[in-house]
Amino acid sequence: MSADRSVYCPGPMSRRSFLEAGYMALGGLGLADLLRTRALANTAGTSSHSNDDTAVIFIWLLGGPSHMETYDMKPNAPSDYRGQLNPIATNTPGMEICELLPHHAKVADKFSIIRSISHEDSQHARGSVRFLSGRKTKSVSPISEFPTVGPVVAKMREHRKVGVPNYVASSARAYGGGSAYLGESAMPFVVGGNPGAPGYKVPNLSVSNTLKDRLDDRLGLLKAFDSFRRDVDLNGSMQAMDNINQQALGMLTSDKARAAFDLSQESDATRDRYGRHKWGQRALLARRLVEAGSSVVTMFMNNPDVPGTQKNRIHGNWDIHAINGDLYYDLGVRMPHFDRAVAALIEDIYSRGLDKKVMLVVSGEFGRTPRITVQPGTKSKVMQPGRDHWPGAMSVLVSGGGAPMGQVIGSTTAKGEYAKDNKLDPNDLLATVYRFLGIDQNHEFLDLSGRPMPILPHGAPIKELI
Repeated sequence: MSADRSVYCPGPMSRRSFLEAGYMALGGLGLADLLRTRALANTAGTSSHSNDDTAVIFIWLLGGPSHMETYDMKPNAPSDYRGQLNPIATNTPGMEICELLPHHAKVADKFSIIRSISHEDSQHARGSVRFLSGRKTKSVSPISEFPTVGPVVAKMREHRKVGVPNYVASSARAYGGGSAYLGESAMPFVVGGNPGAPGYKVPNLSVSNTLKDRLDDRLGLLKAFDSFRRDVDLNGSMQAMDNINQQALGMLTSDKARAAFDLSQESDATRDRYGRHKWGQRALLARRLVEAGSSVVTMFMNNPDVPGTQKNRIHGNWDIHAINGDLYYDLGVRMPHFDRAVAALIEDIYSRGLDKKVMLVVSGEFGRTPRITVQPGTKSKVMQPGRDHWPGAMSVLVSGGGAPMGQVIGSTTAKGEYAKDNKLDPNDLLATVYRFLGIDQNHEFLDLSGRPMPILPHGAPIKELI
């Protein structure tokens, strides 16, 4: 793959088309349906683990962020490679990052950057499946071919009953797979929108006092049927449904669940530190959820949705081709919000003693072409810079997980084209995550044809992170 060759992308896509192109790397169901499918699912192959209290947060940058404008600057490369931004020093000697990430720079001793991960698929949906499942796919259909990391963890830990959902995501649709042969029971509880917005209520978790009284009455009625149920329910299905009701009602009326989703319990100073915007409040919610007991939380940071910006010069996610938006205007809008939210989350993970319990991963599905393209924007109608899809090199931020931090792991070539030192695969990162969570990457599930499929076909934990 030549660094001078742009990878074709059809340009700006409608929101509906973008969402329909692939089904759920990280999307899901309402509470009642989620609990019902979990109870009815075949639980063979799941097991408990001694370190079930660990958790992972994915900050997912849909569309693929540029490594050359975030964590792998190339100030000595030719101008059409290095771009318009400069690197800045961090509080970790030898680690430089983009000048638009000053808050990151202050907490660099609490994260590590992996610069040498690469794979082979430059299409959004397939690239996401490749990165999040560890497998190559030819399918971009709504029914995913392979389960991605969130559903795998949800399935392996579906025995956990901690009063909050085990798996939470902020979007019901996204490029890149889903639960595949693990079934709907492994899909997440979805919390979309801006959790910090005034009057925000989590769907399926907000009940009025009147409804709560009615639910309490229903619980009493169910208990009254106990003897009848014992006589007629020979196969246990009615008992299973009762368990579903108990779980749903317990979560709906649980102080723990309501508290976990209630950002008003945070101080104004904390909420300001994260940023009073969708990305900042989603990051804060992620911290509250893992602290309360969720195992996997995925928060998307796609559209910065900043008032007063020139809409024809920014794009709805990180897929900033020249035809989609002006790369440097776009980054000037989105990066300060991204910087503040991620840095605050890292600070909190450490200051609250969560760094051995929680691993944070910040990534998209691939990087961007090292060489800048300049084309007329579809909306702006003027010549503007952008970068295209590039799986040959990408950067991933990892924080916490009880691992050594303040590291730069691996490197890329002088122009940012390919991994050079310590070449790594997405599977190595996934193996690191699974090891931290206490999940055997060789554990097998049966696919839809009955074949045993290991969680990962290959990959080894990254030695610098264990």
